[in-house]
Amino acid sequence: MKQEKIIIYQVFTRLFGNCNTTRKVNGTLAENGCGKLNAFDDATLHSIQSMGFTHIWYTGVIRHATMTDYTSYGIPRQSEEVVKGRAGSPYAIADYYDVDPDLAENVDKRMQEFEALVERTHKEGMKVIIDFVPNHVARQYQSICKPDGVKDLGEDDDQNMHFSTKNNFYYCWGQPLDLSAIRPSHRDSQAQDSRSHEYVECPAKATGNDHFDNRPGRNDWYETVKLNYGIDYCDAGGRSEHFDPIPNTWSKMTDILLFWAEKGVDGFRCDMAEMVPAAFWAWATDKVKFCYPDKIFIGEVYDPSQYRNYIGAGFDYLYDKVGMYDCVREVICGHRRAGDITSQWQATDDIRSHMLYFLENHDEQRIASDAFAGDAWKGIPGLMVSTLLRSNPFMCYAGQELGERGMDAEGFSGCDGRTTIFDYWSLDSLIHGYFNRRKLTKNERSLMHVYRQILTLANSEKAFREGECYDLMYVNQHLTDRQFAFLRKADDELMLVVVNFSGEPVACDVNIPRHAFEYLGIIQKEVKATDLLTGEALTMQLHAGHPVHMTIEPYTGRIYKMKG
Repeated sequence: MKQEKIIIYQVFTRLFGNCNTTRKVNGTLAENGCGKLNAFDDATLHSIQSMGFTHIWYTGVIRHATMTDYTSYGIPRQSEEVVKGRAGSPYAIADYYDVDPDLAENVDKRMQEFEALVERTHKEGMKVIIDFVPNHVARQYQSICKPDGVKDLGEDDDQNMHFSTKNNFYYCWGQPLDLSAIRPSHRDSQAQDSRSHEYVECPAKATGNDHFDNRPGRNDWYETVKLNYGIDYCDAGGRSEHFDPIPNTWSKMTDILLFWAEKGVDGFRCDMAEMVPAAFWAWATDKVKFCYPDKIFIGEVYDPSQYRNYIGAGFDYLYDKVGMYDCVREVICGHRRAGDITSQWQATDDIRSHMLYFLENHDEQRIASDAFAGDAWKGIPGLMVSTLLRSNPFMCYAGQELGERGMDAEGFSGCDGRTTIFDYWSLDSLIHGYFNRRKLTKNERSLMHVYRQILTLANSEKAFREGECYDLMYVNQHLTDRQFAFLRKADDELMLVVVNFSGEPVACDVNIPRHAFEYLGIIQKEVKATDLLTGEALTMQLHAGHPVHMTIEPYTGRIYKMKG
């Protein structure tokens, strides 16, 4: 069976299909609207698939805390004091067994609408990824959709114990939750009149970002509570692990994974995976993959020293944020040399197939934002390197391919170069790209075309999909500041990729050393090469010690294909 390079399209589901352009700051669902699962119809999914995507990560599917009142549907209301933004954070889960009602045309049939979306996505040849948020839940977590016989999180907890392996939460010994550090900044005119009383939680539960007293600050994840996987963080002797017998939380969370796997979900992007012990992941992924061998697990892990531990615990892929993302971003911005990219892939070369590359996601600033590059085209060389250098997965955030700037001040989210995950909002870029293409600007159309070219090449060309890689920078020190060059080869197909991070056109000579010919089995001869981006042909002398001369326009690159 043909090997496939995974290309993930992350969509913030609430935003993607929303064509309401009111965009009132701190607006309600009724005022600003919300994208729906049904917006991903066959035509829209086909458009996404035609861009080269193999997987869609539907972000924010599971029901989370929100200020919107759904009590008429039997859904418990959340106190506004412990919700961030009108729409709420998708990482403050209120019911692991439920679908976010905001996303449904018919709230009572929200699970059926999600199941139909999974079926439509599969029909278009793509796989489905959803979030699994294992470290924390909303403060008012209460499952109303759990299967018969399932006990809710915290249902049998002994709240008089700070820590117990039988408890799902950590408790503050009878002390009430103190939100005084939050309330002054949290109150605003849009929420004041609807808050009838202050939120009460006694005893207080530990806060999601490992804050173990009863008084979280405004920079804490105060809307969430930490789940207990058998680690006593406040032991008299320091942090201690208690994994035998298996903690109660392990079984409950694994059952949740199995529930969604049975729904046809193909993979899980696991939020803040490194805040949950690797021992749990080894136990849980083993059980899930025993039943569903093809399910994939993607971990949000930021500590490179922990990468191999979490891969060993069953993760298929990990974010390469601290290494490759940070480096490529700095190169795009002109703060680091392009040659520094070499040391980043070398640092994870032994686990290269497990590293997930990206340039944007919901946590990071948009390339086109003032806080990043200020121009989406400056990201194209980084896109080429991140997508074509190796065969490991690449992820693109919806709107990235259209130059979304992320410069709106939506409400809870200020103008910070990111697209809000807390507010009801819509994006012109996505409306133009997928729902009203007649309004596509020339710049959006051109950028989308280039993204389609590069992303589809990642799988249509065997050399990129599964070929060997040879980094050419060690023999091209004259390029190391603003250009980056490498070879990919599979069978007799050879690719020479050279990118230009500079805002100026360059004429350059690219050296291919004798070792590259020997390592890749390249035959030295005169060849005809074609640039897969422009269609331009070039006759080159493919010989060791004979540089290949080329010109490259600003913020782009050459992808020369030839017989090698």
